Amino acid sequence: MTLLTLENVGFSYGKGQRVLEDISFTVPRGSNVGLVGESGSGKSTLLRLLLGLERPQTGRILFDGAPLEARDAPAMRAYRKRVQAVFQDPYSSLNPAHRIRRIVTEPLRSLKVPGDHLAMAQEAIAAVGLSPDTLDRHPHQFSGGQRQRIAIARAIVSRPELILADEAVSALDLSTRVRVVDLFEEISERMTMLFVSHDMGVVAALCDRIVVLDRGHIVEAGETATILNAPQHPYTRSLLDSIPRMPVAP
Repeated sequence: MTLLTLENVGFSYGKGQRVLEDISFTVPRGSNVGLVGESGSGKSTLLRLLLGLERPQTGRILFDGAPLEARDAPAMRAYRKRVQAVFQDPYSSLNPAHRIRRIVTEPLRSLKVPGDHLAMAQEAIAAVGLSPDTLDRHPHQFSGGQRQRIAIARAIVSRPELILADEAVSALDLSTRVRVVDLFEEISERMTMLFVSHDMGVVAALCDRIVVLDRGHIVEAGETATILNAPQHPYTRSLLDSIPRMPVAP
């Protein structure tokens, strides 16, 4: 069953050049889909549309079969209970003045999620491999990888159905990146994920399907193994050629 659908989505800023043109793809429930492209490909704009921060000028976005209406506040509140994001920079995404307890439970308060918020935060922190005393500390006491784990705990604490991950490992060093990718892989067994990245290697390691975006257009999309073994578009081949070693899906 399809959880997220984009149908002929187009967008431009003001009267400028089209940033996205005729974007169509689906994210099946329970799958991991990678959206990959270099800087300027339109990935960030597309993510803003999926977060409801901008509205498509053409086409539409559907979540669980219903159109995403960014101007409908009650509908967006319900949407955000089911969709959460993890962003790129673990250093700027956590408020340094707040304890981790407050940071992780923030979605529960803002979305008015019922239940024992402390217990839910403890469960989320445990799920990302951190100790319970993490909740009583501040962000500056943690490494970059640990901060990104905290950001992931904040994203999963409300038990969403879909995680939007925006370049979520690009700010980390290589060894930390591998550990966080492993964590995303564990989380994806329980949630659907759209992983947005310029790094084809990371996307290939995590995702069942890949959508390749170049200058606002989808140039290739399909099963990960098929794209890795037989890329059809020159841009896709250039992304693959830039990676020394690629994991090949079975």
